[in-house]
Amino acid sequence: MTKKEKVDFVITTLNKLYPRIPIPLDHSDPYTLLIAVLLSAQSTDVRVNQITPLLFKRAKTPSDMIKLSVEEIRNIIKPVGLSPMKSKGIYGLSKILLDKYNGKVPKTYEELEALPSVGHKTAAVVMAQAYGIPTFPVDTHIHRLMYRWGFSNGKNVIQTEKDAKRLFPKKLWNKLHLQIIWYGREYSPARGLKIQKDIIFSTIGRKSLLKKY
Repeated sequence: MTKKEKVDFVITTLNKLYPRIPIPLDHSDPYTLLIAVLLSAQSTDVRVNQITPLLFKRAKTPSDMIKLSVEEIRNIIKPVGLSPMKSKGIYGLSKILLDKYNGKVPKTYEELEALPSVGHKTAAVVMAQAYGIPTFPVDTHIHRLMYRWGFSNGKNVIQTEKDAKRLFPKKLWNKLHLQIIWYGREYSPARGLKIQKDIIFSTIGRKSLLKKY
């Protein structure tokens, strides 16, 4: 297969498996999405979706959030991990959104990444899923699969994002990154891979990795 044929195979396979793809994190607007994505760092979507209803019952807007203390936020979000850092980030970014953006979540990498505890991936997720701006957020699943499929060298997520944007049509980025995440969870996990189940890896995967299975 040529590289283009491999890319087309991935797109076709993922569209068959996931014609409609749910957004993993429950939210109601850009602000609640931003908070949910921030909380998901080094945690699971399932755990975050269990905690955010408790947090958003107390505060689902920036103005309500800063009425809580950092300690109160920390106590609510403790089960997701890294609560000291995340609670300070949530309080701090909420205050900045009120002071600088009239309570609205901005739409650019530069503005989002300037907020406390908001990194490049978090900014990309918010831009894609809240505003429909084409981005290609790279999580551990996408980083792993891009390497397994021979589309990236696995060096780092920055390179993986560049390779994904170069290979896949821009109009597909926002849907495709979610499709790859779900595929990674269901068919191509980090451990316990069953190659007969992983049709994409068994068809186009790196030869050096295929020899293991």
